Amino acid sequence: MKTDLSKILSVSGQHGLFLYLAQARNGAVVEALSDRKRTVVDAKSRITTLADISIYTSEGELKLQEVFLKLKDVLGDADAPSAKADPAELKSLFQKAVPEYDDTRFYVSHMKKVVEWYNEIKNFASFDFVNPDEEAGDEDQQEEN
Repeated sequence: MKTDLSKILSVSGQHGLFLYLAQARNGAVVEALSDRKRTVVDAKSRITTLADISIYTSEGELKLQEVFLKLKDVLGDADAPSAKADPAELKSLFQKAVPEYDDTRFYVSHMKKVVEWYNEIKNFASFDFVNPDEEAGDEDQQEEN
């Protein structure tokens, strides 16, 4: 099954990633990717979809989906280093995968988040991502029918 990063959420104050399921009266119903437990996230929480996240590069910004694919090319089937790994190891990984990353605006703390998310997507979803352009095309097709 394809992974739709616009439905995968990071919630401030919560560990891990969540799949958006439905709107609730005062927030959103989500399911943790790791253990499939459902919960309601308060609307006051800072909720971000992974599709909205980019990293800074010397050429501009690179969507997280592209970063994941570049990391996968470098790592193959291996997990990314732990977020608790040595900062030099994380920097080395990103220099191989995304050599154009902007080290003045993309910090080790950001790298830690990205590798945590990478490992969660690898273990509980897939790197076969839904292409946003295909999604729009599918909706246009349905409207025509």
